[in-house]
Amino acid sequence: MLRLEDLAELASRHADALPSRVAAFDLGGRRFDGNVRSELMGVINLSADSWYRESVVLTAEAAIRRGRVLAAQGAAILDIGAESTLAHAARVDDAAQTSQLLPVVRGLASEGCIVSVETYHPSVTLACLEAGARVLNLTGNDRSDELFRMVADHDAAVVLCYVKGSNVREVGDFDLAGDPTARLYEHFARQTEVALKNGVSRLWIDPGLGFYYKNLGDSKTRIRHQMQVFLNTFRLRALGFPTCHALPHAFECFEDEVRSAEPFFAVMAALGKTDLLRTHEVPKTRAVLETLGVW
Repeated sequence: MLRLEDLAELASRHADALPSRVAAFDLGGRRFDGNVRSELMGVINLSADSWYRESVVLTAEAAIRRGRVLAAQGAAILDIGAESTLAHAARVDDAAQTSQLLPVVRGLASEGCIVSVETYHPSVTLACLEAGARVLNLTGNDRSDELFRMVADHDAAVVLCYVKGSNVREVGDFDLAGDPTARLYEHFARQTEVALKNGVSRLWIDPGLGFYYKNLGDSKTRIRHQMQVFLNTFRLRALGFPTCHALPHAFECFEDEVRSAEPFFAVMAALGKTDLLRTHEVPKTRAVLETLGVW
């Protein structure tokens, strides 16, 4: 159960982190300042294995149309991926990812959209940055120095995801012992230092709540973990960088109303002072933020 008493105790225990401010920056002609308001990242999935059917588009033309709609609905960034992060999904090599992503990146970037590409492949990253992508949604740890230098060379930004493994498709178990927020803080303190050393100053940190970990397979365990991290997000902002969260789905609880899950979790994310919310349900999530007064 989540009670007002629990929220009051959390705020009291970490009162020193509550007023933390994060870096603001300009990107693609837009100001991102989580100290003033949160922003939305809309999802475009090019993989047929992605289970969130409403976000799946299988042609470049359909992807560009969806991007236009998401932007009109209020998405500040459009996040495009060509490989699902689900454990059973087919692997998509770098050449295939590049061929699928480039026409969509070029099309949306040419219309002035801020495009993010979700990948951990250096070759895909370079091709998409050259095609006009402004954000790398980095879902891996290997060759991070090289990837950061690419981003810096193209005056772009990074969503720096927490991945327990070399990449999102090769993760180990998530350590649930103790305080996960403290471990996330230590991880991002190291990784942001590496990013800064390689010339990247515009970045978000993402705890990776949407990734598949076998030991989070039990729905109650996974949902409680996600809620705890959401509500503790303000502690990560003490690092000085804005935070990004992918809103989860909790299908076991929501069942036929699964499209209401992301707006529900958006409440938790907003209470935790999340700066960028990655969502398949842009208009519903926007309505939540407006109702909460975050917009």
